[in-house]
Amino acid sequence: FLSPPQEIVSGESEEESNGVNLMEFSDEILLHILSYVPCTDLVLNVRRTCRKLATLCLDKSLTHTVLLQKDYKVNKDKVKQLMRDIGKEIYQLNMAGCYWLPSSTIDHVTRCKNLVKLNLSGCHVTSLRLSKMLSTLQHLRSLAIDVNPGFDASQLSSECKATLSRVLELKQTLYTPSYGVVPCCTSLEKLLLYFEILDRSREGFMLSGQLMVGESNVPHYQNLRVFYARLAPGYVNQEVVRLYLAVLSDRTPENLHAFLISAPGSFAETGATKNLLDSMARNVRLDALQLPKAWINGSGLLQHLKFNNPFYFSFSRCTLSGGHLIQRVINGGKDLKSLTSLNLSGCVHCLAPESLFRKAEDDIDSSILENLVVSCCNLRHLNLSAAHHHSSESIGSHLCQLLSRLKHLLSLALPVCSITDVAANVEKPPTASNLVPQTFGRKVRIGIQTYPRNLADQANQKIESSVFWSLMGSLRFLETLEVIGSSFSSAMPRNEPAIRNSLPPCVRAQSVGDSEVAAISQLTYLQSLTLAQLPNILTGSGLINIGLQCQHLRTLSLANLGMMGKVVYMSALMDMLKHCKCLRDLRLEQPYFCAGAQFFQALSHCSSLQRLCIVSRSGTLQSDAVMSFMANCLEVIMCHMFMGESLTVCKNLQQSIVRSFQADRPALNVVIFPLLHEDLTEVIRDVPMRHLDEITLFKSRVAEEPPNLWW
Repeated sequence: FLSPPQEIVSGESEEESNGVNLMEFSDEILLHILSYVPCTDLVLNVRRTCRKLATLCLDKSLTHTVLLQKDYKVNKDKVKQLMRDIGKEIYQLNMAGCYWLPSSTIDHVTRCKNLVKLNLSGCHVTSLRLSKMLSTLQHLRSLAIDVNPGFDASQLSSECKATLSRVLELKQTLYTPSYGVVPCCTSLEKLLLYFEILDRSREGFMLSGQLMVGESNVPHYQNLRVFYARLAPGYVNQEVVRLYLAVLSDRTPENLHAFLISAPGSFAETGATKNLLDSMARNVRLDALQLPKAWINGSGLLQHLKFNNPFYFSFSRCTLSGGHLIQRVINGGKDLKSLTSLNLSGCVHCLAPESLFRKAEDDIDSSILENLVVSCCNLRHLNLSAAHHHSSESIGSHLCQLLSRLKHLLSLALPVCSITDVAANVEKPPTASNLVPQTFGRKVRIGIQTYPRNLADQANQKIESSVFWSLMGSLRFLETLEVIGSSFSSAMPRNEPAIRNSLPPCVRAQSVGDSEVAAISQLTYLQSLTLAQLPNILTGSGLINIGLQCQHLRTLSLANLGMMGKVVYMSALMDMLKHCKCLRDLRLEQPYFCAGAQFFQALSHCSSLQRLCIVSRSGTLQSDAVMSFMANCLEVIMCHMFMGESLTVCKNLQQSIVRSFQADRPALNVVIFPLLHEDLTEVIRDVPMRHLDEITLFKSRVAEEPPNLWW
């Protein structure tokens, strides 16, 4: 569109141009095509090419909703021009995660007088700027903002508070103890809270969960329908969320239908929270539920809560047994066709009748999973990761066979040990670990050449009759797949030093390797793939199949594949990357990873790549290769590398990248730092939340939140 053929402009006939004239398509088709073009390009470039496109680019279907959240090339001047040209036509504006734009950019949003929805999460907004902007947006009904240190609600004008009083949906990310604008939003129906408050300041001082002086303590929840809170690790976040919940415990909104609290670690139940849950059990019927594990474990809460047409359940890390799951949640096999998303990650006993005398590694009861599959036949998102789900050799159906009945699945997370054939555990193929002599004495050289050349071919022939191959073949429309070792933990946690040692994989997972990875290539529409702690990766040949067949793949995360002392799949990975034309996000976590010239040359074939993260204990990098890669891949705006190099090498490379490319890439974010350095946590806190949450930190993302929680 940016450079149309001359025959389009001059109006030459199709015969004269000897090709298809794009302008002869109907307006409906052209509008559909234009809907895939970023709005800034439509308004600032495409509409200047010819008169017909000038009209179509300003069609209400294209200007009604403006999405800038991943338009990494947009800058302050483009936003200013965009608002000047079509500001009055914009009803929904999403600028989430535009961390690179200066705070003064927000001033231009005031031109959008008709805004109904506005997302400024991740943008720099002061109290005064927020007040000035909201004072002019009288039609606003949905708002997302960050509350940073220094926020002062007393600076909000009466006109701003009047606008807030009409807001029905609020998403608020807190980086400091505060109610933010919640007390001003007297008509709230949906409240989403993200607590990202650190326990210590940069100077090392301990922070308190007490709110700032003058903060109102009367949030208005009487019309609330959805309450969601997600807590980052830390006791301050727990203290502050209790203040938000205190009002709910006094009077539970009658229309509340979704109550969700996601809290890592231990979040103890108090008298106030117990009163809240008791009130909910008496007065409301829920459609979505997520609670901290301490609030569910050992209590009869689930037996008393009432549900209407539930669409989302999360019992992540709870000690919920399969018996309780069937009796209290599914209600003995009740029809739950409304349930579309279920998170059972870390529920080690959820597929067993009882948990009292059961070991985590014992076989599952397939009848429980079968009951779940039959009752919840419309599941689209299912997370069973972070647990040992071992199918029995003699009793019932295999887990993969049962899951193959869920034809509507779009995203699925499984532990590695759950996908292995039972027969494979009786007669295992050689693995990377058991090929090494377990004796003391002379060191043995380990390498790919020690394996039989036809080993991968033999495995690929066997996998076509395996249960995992059949599962992948039955889930043709799966878009997101995670296969993660049940004992896997990333070397880079959130607010702690890097983990130096990792737990060994499950014994049942020892046979999972290249052939299982090859089975994933059947997923034609796969967009996101995560593979972690697959011990029997010998060559990585299955990755090549995925690169060839999964042409829609946009996000790839690989961690701890094969042997830990050598990256055995490097050659296959480089071959795979040459075919990943749509890949945008790549995360690699592997000890001793060599980020050298050959790797970056292969990665340069990923023409759509935007974000790269490499985490490698004792890993190495070649600075010249990184610089050449950044020069060739013009779309890359995030480069995070946590390696084994010295601090000097890392700093010099980071400064060189920023100095060379920041001017042309306003959103460029570069962090290159030694993985085991004591100051790693201080470096992490400066990473934009969008990158930190979506790619830098490893976690299972399937059914992490209810679908369509926010636009």
